[in-house]
Amino acid sequence: MSTQQNLARIREKLIRRAAQNLARGAGVRENFEAQLKRFYDLLEQSVFTGDAAWVDTVVFEWANANTQTDRAEGERNATNLLNILFALTIEVARDALNKGEALDLIAAILPVFTHALDRAASIELETRIGFYAEQVTSVQQKLERLDRSKSNFISVAAHELKTPLTLIEGYAAMLREVKMQLVEGESIEPLLSGIHTGMNRLRQIVDDMIDVSLIDNNMLSLNSQPLWISHILDLLEKNLKEAIRDRNLTLQVNQFTGGSEWMYADPERIYQALENILLNAIKYTPDGGLVTVDGRTLPGFVEVRISDTGIGISLEDQTLIFDKFGKLGRADLHSSGKIKFKGGGPGLGLSISKGIIEAHGGTIWADSPGHDEKTLPGTTFHILLPLRTESTDDKLTRLFGELTKSSRKEVHGKQEDPTNDSPA
Repeated sequence: MSTQQNLARIREKLIRRAAQNLARGAGVRENFEAQLKRFYDLLEQSVFTGDAAWVDTVVFEWANANTQTDRAEGERNATNLLNILFALTIEVARDALNKGEALDLIAAILPVFTHALDRAASIELETRIGFYAEQVTSVQQKLERLDRSKSNFISVAAHELKTPLTLIEGYAAMLREVKMQLVEGESIEPLLSGIHTGMNRLRQIVDDMIDVSLIDNNMLSLNSQPLWISHILDLLEKNLKEAIRDRNLTLQVNQFTGGSEWMYADPERIYQALENILLNAIKYTPDGGLVTVDGRTLPGFVEVRISDTGIGISLEDQTLIFDKFGKLGRADLHSSGKIKFKGGGPGLGLSISKGIIEAHGGTIWADSPGHDEKTLPGTTFHILLPLRTESTDDKLTRLFGELTKSSRKEVHGKQEDPTNDSPA
């Protein structure tokens, strides 16, 4: 009996044993058996013609089937598979054939498997080199972007810090000049107010930098208390009224399901996160535009949506805006005010908001058709916050218990302005 006939004779046993050894699950086994049948068809053809290249097509497919994870971890799946198939073929040949027939079969398939292993190793090496080349290119692009961001930040930060310092210095100089010239009835209150304004702005910049550092080092601590999202939004609407009026904008805060649900979160940090997003919407919406806040309840979460009729965000920037210094204003357009249309800033607000929301176990993303300063496509920010009704702090749990409907009535009225230091 010829070698080709012997290979055909043990073929079904080979495929069955290989499938049992290599596949998991009935569906996977069925698909894998089809691939094995194809491989052994080509192996028989190679043995018959003496040309090992017949198996190249299936080897190429197996070698290129590696996932990104396989390539990152250096897995050689096709090479390993061929080694296993070769070992199983030898094992089955020894069991099913006599010694002479088995030796003839092994001698016939050895060059084919050697060729297949060489091709698989070459293809896997090429794909792995390609993977690392892509990684190097990606890292290089990130480093270039970081370098540009660093340069932009230095430029913008210089303006951010210089403005309040100049303000403080100017009012302090004026205070010195008028100190000896004051007549009865005159007040130095406007000068002191100017110094106070400069000090507040300087403190805000420093606080933002500290918050970014805490978020980067996973050191942001949360003071979770029972709160009402709708109450936080009411406070923001009240506190941003002047900014909205100065820009001739409309801020529309709608009531929504879930807004009046009590939940455990850090009221001061949630206020800070939502304020940053609202200020971003105000800054990139032209005068006369509309900023809308609404939301809904999802299983286990409350979603807050902040939409604007502004200039929108390009698709490539919709993830970058949450990186620190990822989207900086131009230094030549810089303004120390937080609400000037397209005014520059240190590029920390959205990064801080993302860090605060993720520290609560939530997530945030932006949705916009694109950037266009003529058609004004607008942007919607989606904020998901876990609807936690139990605190991780045993003391708070004993104090408030689980936030059921009855306990909500008991704590209602205790909620205070989260911008104050007093507990909510």
